[in-house]
Amino acid sequence: MSARPAVMSAPRLLGKKLALTTILTAAAALFVASLALIVFQFLSMRGVLADDLRVQAQIVGNNSSAALLFNDVKAGEETLAGLAVSPSVASASIFDARGALLAHYQRGTGAQPGEPDAALLAAGYRYAIDAVEVAHVVRVNQQRVGVVLIRATLDQLFARLLTYAGLTLAVALASLALAYALVSSMRRAVRRAEEHLHHLAHVDSVTALPNRHEYNERLAFALERADRAEGEVGLLLLDLDNFKVVNDTLGHDSGDLLLKLVAARLVQTLRGNDIICRIGGDEFVIIVEPRETDPGQPEEVAEVARKILAALAAPFEVEGHQLYASASIGVAVYPRDAGDARTLMRSADTAMYHAKARGKNGFEAFQPAMEQRAQKRLKLEANLRRALDLGELELHYQPQIDVRSGRVVGVEALARWHCRELGHVSPAEFIPVAEESGIIVALGGWVLRTACRQAAAWRDQGLLDSLVHVAVNLSARQTRDGALMDEIRAILDETALPASLLELEITEGVLMENVNANLDLLHGLQAAGIHLSIDDFGTGYSSMAYLKRFPIDQLKIDRSFVHDVPGDGEAIATAIIAMAHSLQLSVVAEGVETLAQLDFLRQAGCDIMQGYYFARPMPAAQITALLREKRSSWGERATIPLTPA
Repeated sequence: MSARPAVMSAPRLLGKKLALTTILTAAAALFVASLALIVFQFLSMRGVLADDLRVQAQIVGNNSSAALLFNDVKAGEETLAGLAVSPSVASASIFDARGALLAHYQRGTGAQPGEPDAALLAAGYRYAIDAVEVAHVVRVNQQRVGVVLIRATLDQLFARLLTYAGLTLAVALASLALAYALVSSMRRAVRRAEEHLHHLAHVDSVTALPNRHEYNERLAFALERADRAEGEVGLLLLDLDNFKVVNDTLGHDSGDLLLKLVAARLVQTLRGNDIICRIGGDEFVIIVEPRETDPGQPEEVAEVARKILAALAAPFEVEGHQLYASASIGVAVYPRDAGDARTLMRSADTAMYHAKARGKNGFEAFQPAMEQRAQKRLKLEANLRRALDLGELELHYQPQIDVRSGRVVGVEALARWHCRELGHVSPAEFIPVAEESGIIVALGGWVLRTACRQAAAWRDQGLLDSLVHVAVNLSARQTRDGALMDEIRAILDETALPASLLELEITEGVLMENVNANLDLLHGLQAAGIHLSIDDFGTGYSSMAYLKRFPIDQLKIDRSFVHDVPGDGEAIATAIIAMAHSLQLSVVAEGVETLAQLDFLRQAGCDIMQGYYFARPMPAAQITALLREKRSSWGERATIPLTPA
């Protein structure tokens, strides 16, 4: 995909400047420290030299006292000649008490010094730029008899100091080089760590595509560029269809491998300037910055969506399995569909859900009406979450009629919702929302508990003489809840309702989602004595092999087949009834609305019917009144409805 926008170099440049500043500061500190050491060494060496000269001057003075008393020039010169062994001594002189020069020693050429002044005699030594002078008063019996003056050059000291300075600077430079090497090594290690952290923070570990964090940065960058150029940015939100099945059946390793293959194929399919990211799970986003399209040509973003769907049509080879990975794609365009990144993503998400609702393996472009429907759904979900606490839900019960006797042999519990804000809400609207949001688990538990309590109340009132069972639907999410069996047992214990009076209905599609787990669940329910029924039969797999494996008692023919009898649905309805009877299963036809349907189904051998022809679902009070009538029959052909249809 297109090169990621260059990472801002300011942090790295700042780091380089900080490192350079650190090195320069260290160099300055080392220089100052070295200079201080050199100055200290100079002062120390000069002080040692002065002390040494004073000792020599004292020795010369002690040895020249006789020469001064007897004015012996030769003895004085011989005494001074001993200073020749000291290479730093440039000259030495002995003056008598009157200040006259008695003897003099000179190394090389140079002018004779004069008598030391009072300041030098008082201090005992004096420093010059390139020399040190020492004066010593010679006394005999506390009487001054003369003065010894020694002058030494600093050439030797400077030579040694230069060697010391060179060594000190060499050590400093070596330390600086070592520090630079350490700082450079540390900076490289920090840079590698930063790059690794950046990789972890911005790259998806499974597909190696940019992740959600990187997607946010790239989308913001693309929108800024679009604003400057007064252009557009397309966003495609792609969600793989039924990806969970791969994880559940083949494991998460196979799922990850499939995601890698999908990512690689998308990268090969899209253009170089398109940006693809994985933002989590089985969701990908593609950022498209369209080029100008020719008049009359389809939108470029929509064309990208078509290319993606075409690319995903071919199967993927995953550990010996051929897998198909279709996708639902939502398309939104900035700034046409949204004014900012968050709204653009929400618009694409809304369009994607519409693509899924239309059968998956397709794409939908965002329309404002979708947002209105999405807002309505959010409002519906928010109200539904409060509905149980507010007591807005109630159960209605639809009678089930035995075809042969005309008696009410069962009732199906159906949830009804009258919202304070939205008014009456159809189950066709709120049940799917409950399923998608997970509210169905709490809702299903409430339906089960309420129905069992009502059935127990009817039993206590002696109204269940003819009633065989009370039917309650189980949702897909409830069947996947590991605590379902314990919850059912607890409800039966709480209500003291015999398990045989409870019938649980599971749709054929739900039953086939996870065959082994559902098989265990059904065996547990059967062992508890609960009646089991397959709802909406004929709309799913309808496999004889599975029907033989499942411990079920009853099939319910889906209302879509009942609607088509007499007529196109006759063959299917007749086949289902015959198949069920061959498996020793009873058959319920739901959605019976006409006498013609009733007559046909009765002649085909259907056992039980329910539908508007007999009665609409009614509140508990109304069905209670019906049971109190103890109506034994509906007449010979059951042509009299229980309630007006």
